[in-house]
Order: sequence, then C-alpha cells, then structure tokens
Amino acid sequence: MDIRAIAMGVAFALMWSSAFSSARMIVVDAPPLTALALRFLISGLIGVAIARAMGQTWQLTRGQWRATAIFGVSQNALYLGLYFVAMQTIEASLATIIASTMPLLVAAASALFLRERLRPMAVAGLLAGFAGVALIMGVRLGAGVDMLGVTLCVLGVVALTVATLSVRTASATGGNLLMVVGLQMLIGAAALAVPALAFESWEVTWSPRLIGAFVYTTLVPGLAATWVWFALVGRIGAVRAATFHFLNPFFGVAVAAALLGEALGIFDILGVAVIMAGILTVQRARTPPTAG
Repeated sequence: MDIRAIAMGVAFALMWSSAFSSARMIVVDAPPLTALALRFLISGLIGVAIARAMGQTWQLTRGQWRATAIFGVSQNALYLGLYFVAMQTIEASLATIIASTMPLLVAAASALFLRERLRPMAVAGLLAGFAGVALIMGVRLGAGVDMLGVTLCVLGVVALTVATLSVRTASATGGNLLMVVGLQMLIGAAALAVPALAFESWEVTWSPRLIGAFVYTTLVPGLAATWVWFALVGRIGAVRAATFHFLNPFFGVAVAAALLGEALGIFDILGVAVIMAGILTVQRARTPPTAG
C-alpha cells in the first residue's frame, strides 16, 4: 500500500467520522429527513454536473445501475435516514460507535450466509470488536440512553451491511466514478423525499452553526468522502480499503468531543480501543497477501 493510498484512507475515515457530529448539529435545528434529502439533492446535482463536465456519462451498464440503485436506497436513504432521525435523541459519539461495527457485521454475515471461511485471527477480531461494543453499550444503557435512537442506528447499520453484501462489485464504475456517486445521491434524495413530505414539518431554527454544518455535510462527507472511498477502492481494492474503517471509532468520538463537548468516560475510551483493534484484526485477516 503506497503513501497516497494511506493518505486517502485516513482522509476518508476522518471525513466519514466527522459526518456524525455535523449531522447532530443539523438535526437539533431542522427536520432530519428533509435536511438529508436536500443535502443529497444538492450533492447529487453537483456531482452529476462535474461528472458531465469531465466527459462522464450516465449511460451505465445494468450492473452499475443495480449497484447505484441499491446503494442509493440502502446507504443514503435507509442507513443515513435512520441515523439522522436517531441523532435527535442520542449523542454523535454513540452513533459513530454503532456505525463502526459495519465491517464486523459484513465479516460475520459473510461467514454465516455466504460460507466464507474466516481465519482464527478474523474470528478473534470479531469477538474483540463486539466485546468493545458491548462494553460501551452496557455503560451507556446504564446511564439511560434513548433505546429508540439506538434501535434506529442498529437497523441503519444492518441495512448498510445488507447492501454491501448484495453488491460486491459496486466499485466497478467503468470510468464513471463521479457520475455514479452523483446518481446515488439523487436516488437517495428521491427516496427520502416521500417520508419527509409525509411526516415532517418545515420548521427550521436558522443559525450560523446550522448553515455551516449543512454546507460541510453536503460537500465534505456527502460528496468528497464518497468520491475518495470509490477512488481508494479502485486503487487498492475493497478489502484493503475497508481496513481504514478501524480509524472511524477514534475519529468519531474525538470529533464529537472537540466540536460538541460530548463527555467520554474511561469505558468509552477502552471500548473504542478494543473495537479499533477488532476491526483492524478482522480486515488484516481477510486481506489477501501481496505478491512478491
């Protein structure tokens, strides 16, 4: 793995993790689904416009359209939609920790449903990762965390796991990388618009923080992080790229503590360290050896 790939992976993890704190800022003052649908609409239009200017086409293959539609609905609408609603009542750090279990869930589901053989190292990593989550959740539940918010986060990360397993060739964009990213955003916006119009009001408490968080979420985690992720997958492969997910728990709780002042206890720090070790162990065990 070269220096550029490492820099891309770290940048992706930081941008992806910071999205939970900026989302928390948004949902305090604006309806979550409406804000998220608008974010995807703007990000998608920008992405498609830039892609067209670069000569990319929206004439995708059937497999590319399938991957784009599945990720647009499962990742953008279900996963993030459920998370935006949940973060009205739970802290960004807890949402990040639950979301960071996605690589562990993918590995576990691959073994259970796709008959993928896991090396003992991967099994140890799975056990460690879930033990770290259990440690944090046990302390948080004892402190009276909102269970509905936790449940929505769990459903969201399960939806993303299913999408990841359903489309293992989603990175095969055929040179239309930014176009695929933009179209995924537009599909997510369309899927979210229906429940947003049906269940939410347009009451917004405008503030500089809300505007800044919305602009940041739209351009950085929304567009830039997605583009970097697909570019990283194209450069080093999906399995190696997924290794950088081990940084998400650390970056997520660090950003939440710095920007939102969310308190971190000793068990939170210990649990995050165990989760990071578990994710890294699982991904290293699943990474194919590099040819000499």
